Amino acid sequence: MYRPVGIFYAYWTQEWDADFLPFVDKAKRLGFDLLELHAAVLSDRDRAYRLKVKKAADNAGILLSYGMGLAKAYDLSSTDEETRLRGVGFMKKIISAVGEMGGGPISGTVHSYWPGVLPEGAERKEPMLQQSLKSMRELAPFALDQGVALNVEVINRFEQFLLNTCAEALSYVAAVNSPACNILLDTFHMNIEEDSLEGAIRLAGPRLAALHLGEPNRMPPGTGRMPWAEIREALDSINFAGPLVMEPFVTPGGAVGRAVGVWRELAPEAGKDGLAEKAAAFVKQRLRPA
Repeated sequence: MYRPVGIFYAYWTQEWDADFLPFVDKAKRLGFDLLELHAAVLSDRDRAYRLKVKKAADNAGILLSYGMGLAKAYDLSSTDEETRLRGVGFMKKIISAVGEMGGGPISGTVHSYWPGVLPEGAERKEPMLQQSLKSMRELAPFALDQGVALNVEVINRFEQFLLNTCAEALSYVAAVNSPACNILLDTFHMNIEEDSLEGAIRLAGPRLAALHLGEPNRMPPGTGRMPWAEIREALDSINFAGPLVMEPFVTPGGAVGRAVGVWRELAPEAGKDGLAEKAAAFVKQRLRPA
């Protein structure tokens, strides 16, 4: 499917750990082509549950992708080798779980940890960058064998320190040099860090594997001031065919609200499905060629 339009399940939840099954039919009913799930949570479920989710998605005609942010205990960029190796082992478990479900992309902070700050006493990120590259050079071939892609997310400076711009991510994936390691850009983070949203997308070019969508306040697309026409032109210019996955966060409370900094209700609970349905239609109209 050309530019499938998806949504991250946590739009509807206050906790990362959730039953994913109800969201499959909900995504289909609201007009989405794809549902993004939490890779680490799935890896902690048993095989029977994972296959049940995959079967439900196949039956509904819904594609699956996976997102996550590694916890600090599994920091793949840590200069503490024990921590780094623990992270590599944990990521292999996650990759195997997704491979068991037929493979697909795992996007997010798969190269460090989230939320993450430069270690105290450190003045430059080069040592952590080298540790991250060491980890990814081991994980990428393993992922390739499992039919899994690892998409490193470019994240704003307030949530992570390692890769804040598309240029940094492009240098990173070039250093990894694997078809299993590419880039995820996110309009929310780009709005903070990039001089030009269009320029960042053009710069990523064929290494752009997926695009997360959201307004500057993380509301669904079409509700704010994001320059969607500019974004569409840039996607067309690089012949982007990958998934367009909205990642709105609108509800305070719980682990999700705390982690992403939602301190006020941005959308009433009763209207969330309707808002998502309108956003799906908006993205299909504005970001996909006719």
